[in-house]
Amino acid sequence: MKLRSLLLGAAASFALAPMAMAERASDGNVNIIYWQAPSILNSYLSGGTKDLESSSLVIEPLARYNQAGTLVPYLVDELPTVANGGVSEDLTSITWKLSAGLLWSDGSPVTSEDVVFTGEYCMHPEGGCASLANFDGVESIEAIDDLTVKVTFKAPKPNPYGPFVGNKAPIIQKAQFADCIGAAAPSCTDANFGPIGTGPFVVTDFRPNDVIQYKANDNYRDPAKPAFASVTFKGGGDATGAGRAVMETGEFDYAWNLQLAPDVIAKMKEGGKGVPVSAFGALVERLEMNLTNPSPDLPPETRSTVAEPHPFLSDMKVRKALSMAIDRDLLVEVGYGDAGRPTCNLVPAPALYASDNTECLTQDIEGAKALLDEAGWTDSDGDGVRDKDGMKLSILYQTSTNAVRQDFQALIKAWWEEIGVETELRNLDASVFFGGDPGSPDTFQKFYADVEMYANVFDGTDPQAYLAAYRCGNEPKPDSQWQGENINRFCDPEYDALIDELAGTGDLDKRGELGKKMNDMLTKDSYTIVPLVDRGRVSAHANSLGGVVLNVFDSELWNIADWHRVD
Repeated sequence: MKLRSLLLGAAASFALAPMAMAERASDGNVNIIYWQAPSILNSYLSGGTKDLESSSLVIEPLARYNQAGTLVPYLVDELPTVANGGVSEDLTSITWKLSAGLLWSDGSPVTSEDVVFTGEYCMHPEGGCASLANFDGVESIEAIDDLTVKVTFKAPKPNPYGPFVGNKAPIIQKAQFADCIGAAAPSCTDANFGPIGTGPFVVTDFRPNDVIQYKANDNYRDPAKPAFASVTFKGGGDATGAGRAVMETGEFDYAWNLQLAPDVIAKMKEGGKGVPVSAFGALVERLEMNLTNPSPDLPPETRSTVAEPHPFLSDMKVRKALSMAIDRDLLVEVGYGDAGRPTCNLVPAPALYASDNTECLTQDIEGAKALLDEAGWTDSDGDGVRDKDGMKLSILYQTSTNAVRQDFQALIKAWWEEIGVETELRNLDASVFFGGDPGSPDTFQKFYADVEMYANVFDGTDPQAYLAAYRCGNEPKPDSQWQGENINRFCDPEYDALIDELAGTGDLDKRGELGKKMNDMLTKDSYTIVPLVDRGRVSAHANSLGGVVLNVFDSELWNIADWHRVD
């Protein structure tokens, strides 16, 4: 079966939960809490989920993924396909037609020029766009008329739904961001903190790393939505406090990402004010190995860049030994219970792309020690820490502040020290760690540590853009404003060739084969990425909040226009 044959079909329709309100803004305020506080509301300048999701109330893509992982139209009436002429027969272009009458929240019309500008904004070589992989292979974007946009690719693109699709690639207003392109992008505070959008809500006040206030968008395309007049989006705290605020005290209506032990969540549910909701997608908690040198002794223009290879993590045997020492079953038991599964894959789902990679699932402390011996790392002075050529095997291991993550750090530190690897732990406030501030030394993109731990996921059910993030040159660096998705600075020309081959392959079985090979190159063939847990998404909503449909393939707040108050 070929992907091209899927493009011949009509666009899938979708249904949302039935609405219970009679008119816009009739249900007062809804309170949302994300324990990772948003630091910016421009999706293109942050890879942090909390920033992507808080901005999704305001700025929207042409199409996005529903709770089943099916692509559905948002700012267009239908999805372009080969059958309806929207995708060219040779698969080298896709043409989108905006819905008529769309308005920005300031009342001005949405036009094809806004879409073209959005592509130019992200693809600018000095802009540091965090979503550049969505535009991989784009040759040109042109406005055919006021409502029609044509995207042309450098080669046939069997899956053309990258640009302007999903949570990471929304449309931004040209008039607002015209002076914010390229290196100027991070400096446009007003636009980055208060984007004009097409979504159901408008930002009225944003205090970075704290709270956002929104009001209903008077120009939203559906006159009966949103039901809520306003949103209070509180950031910060911790997952425990967020869960309690919904399920025990009832102070909040929705709590995101309850990364808590299962018995803790069960106890909270007994509070009677709300319920947890969960689903599996392809969210993987993993370790990223820094292939570059993060030493503070280096000048800032080369620190943690490809100009300075890592002194010992450049050795694959060291990276593999670190993976071998980990007991993933115990991590799942401690941190997630039934909401987690041990994994060796960066892409654990869908099944078409999931490798049969199981090598890492059995902890092997003695094997890890033997591998380090083989690599020449021995404890020459008897202090319990291995060394080689005068250098100690000493690691700085960082992640965001969260009880489960700190439990993971403590366990992994103990296992690594058992094999002779000295380990220093650091945890950082999530709003900073996952922020996009190019001036901060503590972001996960800047990676001023040897190893870091986090989780992220791709939109929809096709990992093409996700895997394309590891292209040579897509790493964060000074001249990209420290933006970029290739966090560990991986670079392999053979891998880049597979990115291009996947982009041009239509046969689904062949796409699956290529996806698995790419997954294996990043994991078991190089241990550049060390997957730990395939995590289920767990959030919670108040008993009085209706319309919530948990979505693990896009923003969790994807259908907030349909949320409403129930008795």
